[in-house]
Amino acid sequence: MLISSYNPNEMGDVLVVVTGQAADQNVKQNQGVVQIVSAQDGSLLGYNFLKTSEVLPELKEQNGQVFLSEDQVEKLNEKIQAAGFDEKLTADETPKFVIGYVESMTKHPKSDHLHITQVDLGNQKVQIVCGSPNIAEHVKVVVAKVGAMMPSGQIIWPGALVGVPSNGMICAARELNLKNAPQKPGCLILPDDFGQAGDAFDFARGNQLFA
Repeated sequence: MLISSYNPNEMGDVLVVVTGQAADQNVKQNQGVVQIVSAQDGSLLGYNFLKTSEVLPELKEQNGQVFLSEDQVEKLNEKIQAAGFDEKLTADETPKFVIGYVESMTKHPKSDHLHITQVDLGNQKVQIVCGSPNIAEHVKVVVAKVGAMMPSGQIIWPGALVGVPSNGMICAARELNLKNAPQKPGCLILPDDFGQAGDAFDFARGNQLFA
């Protein structure tokens, strides 16, 4: 599974592919491929591809998060196999920033500012713990799904907030780095006609919300 991939400018010609997370890691390197696995159970956490432009020259001028096609992932898998590693990658071309509809919310039992929301994402419903002061029921919001990389570089993982499971993040406009976004707490509540639950969030249209 491919969770997220990015080409950080400060690391030069390196593609970082993340498939999981763990505190303790083991690292192996061969033929320009670095494999990272969990020290606990050996599960794959990701690969770093050194000299990425030799495999995917079209990424040479790209920085930040990149979205890989099936053909690009296949080329990476060929590189992985040539380096002697068995764990392959699987392309995930589903959108990671989508419109969500907040069906319901309840107060967090152990926090005076967090709420537990049930959010419809079209083909699935997820529970997200949210601390935005303006979160409400029956509104449309932008959800960063598990595997999304925020403009800050943060990757969204499943987790728990004060003991309550949370899968994804309800985003503020400033967290999405939208043009003229208010620099204050509060999630982005979308106009009702912006789209349907599960639709990919249109960043170009989002940049017009505060024009």
